[in-house]
Amino acid sequence: MPRRNSNAPFHPLVGTIDIGTTSARAILFNANGEEIAKHQIEYSTSASEAPDESQNTDQFRRRSSLMRHNQPIFTAEGVAISINDDIEIENNQASVGPTLRFPQPGWVECMPVHILANAVQCLIACLITLRKINQNPNLKTKYKVKCIGIANMRETTIVWSRKTGKPLSNGIVWTDTRTSEIVQHLERMTDDERKHELKEKTGLPLSTYFSAAKLRWLIDNDEIIKEEYEKGDGNLMFGTVDTWLIYHLTKERNFVTDISNASRTYFMDIESGDYDDELLDFWGIDPEKIRLPKIVSSSEHYGSFASPNFSHLGFHNKITPEAYEILRTINGVPICGCLGDQSASLVGQLAFESGSAKCTYGTGCFLLYNTGTKKLISQHGTLTTIGYWFPGLKGDDSKPHFALEGSIAVAGSIIQWLRDNLKLIENAKDIGPLASQVPNSGGVVFIPAFSGLYAPYWNGGARGTIFGMTQYTSSSHIARAALEGVCFQVRAILRAMASDAGASEDFLEKALSSQNEDKPLSSLAVDGGMSKADEVLQIQADILGPCVTVKRAAISECTALGAAIAAGLSFEDESERVWKDLDDVREKIGNGSGENNLFKAKLPDEDRRKFWKRWEKAVSRAKDWLDDDKE
Repeated sequence: MPRRNSNAPFHPLVGTIDIGTTSARAILFNANGEEIAKHQIEYSTSASEAPDESQNTDQFRRRSSLMRHNQPIFTAEGVAISINDDIEIENNQASVGPTLRFPQPGWVECMPVHILANAVQCLIACLITLRKINQNPNLKTKYKVKCIGIANMRETTIVWSRKTGKPLSNGIVWTDTRTSEIVQHLERMTDDERKHELKEKTGLPLSTYFSAAKLRWLIDNDEIIKEEYEKGDGNLMFGTVDTWLIYHLTKERNFVTDISNASRTYFMDIESGDYDDELLDFWGIDPEKIRLPKIVSSSEHYGSFASPNFSHLGFHNKITPEAYEILRTINGVPICGCLGDQSASLVGQLAFESGSAKCTYGTGCFLLYNTGTKKLISQHGTLTTIGYWFPGLKGDDSKPHFALEGSIAVAGSIIQWLRDNLKLIENAKDIGPLASQVPNSGGVVFIPAFSGLYAPYWNGGARGTIFGMTQYTSSSHIARAALEGVCFQVRAILRAMASDAGASEDFLEKALSSQNEDKPLSSLAVDGGMSKADEVLQIQADILGPCVTVKRAAISECTALGAAIAAGLSFEDESERVWKDLDDVREKIGNGSGENNLFKAKLPDEDRRKFWKRWEKAVSRAKDWLDDDKE
């Protein structure tokens, strides 16, 4: 076992725990942004294993067969994964039931203790790999984990007991829409002036998306949480995934949330960076009856790593004494970087300059546009969020940085739907080749609004809709229309952001020859699972047009890297930092992309404009599909 607290020279590593919607991973990065060790666990779901009473086991039998024969399985984002030393598929029985659950239409829940266990298991696997590397006699200078960062899916809401540390219900995942009635009621009861004031204060519209409505639902509908809330004895604790992890992974049991996550709750004044009494009153939340985590920066010392006791949390599987022993090699290592996943991706793409933008194609799709230290409230349907806050740096770099954000609920998960529900493809990797068999969608428009439409439309009543099918329509047309449906929404968001930043309304409508040199955006940095498919990025470039070049990230794990950067910059003493400042980050990590990672429009302008108008027409018809008839 390697000795701890050694004064021998070492190569510093930053460990990142990255909790996504469908998987957990841990990565150890060196100062050049290179992965030294990595492990990922794909969550089990209530849809990935056949229930005991189910008679329809075909899709589950196929998955089990693939697992037995070590064949690739494809994630919701369309990334091929196989069971090996670095990646495993969580087994429902081994984890005492699935981590992700879909108990009713529109409901998405997670098991908080499972997520914590998966995070720790991934970290253990990385440390085992690191031990093997350090045992190489040819390695003159050993590696050592210097600090830890966290990236996490945002808005997902967890409530737990201060007395036991155990969650009092399943977590409500960000895509869950059970709160639609609560949000619709508030929409009706709130006048336009008040809505404007709320958006000025939070940067957010009223939506099922954010944590406030989820917490309100739990207090109203979960009997245990309702009872504890009424007691008001300080036992109830609320947090998003970052808070849950930091609370259970620090020796001090620190109860904090990073500002980029806090900005997604609808409880925080985005200007002051603190909770706002009026916002809490608006949602009927009494902070005396439920504890809210302290809001802190994205890069500071949150606490010292300590192994959680899973048996006390009611989780008795998997964590062996040997595993706990290797975890002790990082006991006391500071957890000192934390970012919501999309902010982490912005940092990992090195999009530090005002006016830079990134798009992550994951389970959902997210586009962030860095507006620097200026809070810009959108007039075109996007929202305002905190990009990051690195207070240890100098000048403007030390101030909170804001971003405009647009999000799409369904992106990579459309591939999973086409595979598992419609059976159009056998493997997720087949979607690109299938869509490329036709030059266009043949007039088909696919609105992938399974959970409503997010920015810039914000229509919770919209639902997934396919328009324009004829007898000519084939599976290739539907597959292409599904991918285009994601890419058209990216265009709508980017157009809204450019308008907010001062560009003309027709910024994306112009041909390249009519573009001014002073453009609000010349390239869009992209990452995430779907970005690995050239076909998807070419469709995206064609839909955006010639004024924007689509640029794929050279480093695929941008989200995890962003959290690592936040942690590596956190030390007060510059000599202790993994990177001294943002310039040092740029110099050591870089963000260059080769020609094979650049995509430019090939579609004629006339066709692009025609397809865009058709998309807008389809959106108008898909809106408010669930609204009751008023006649």
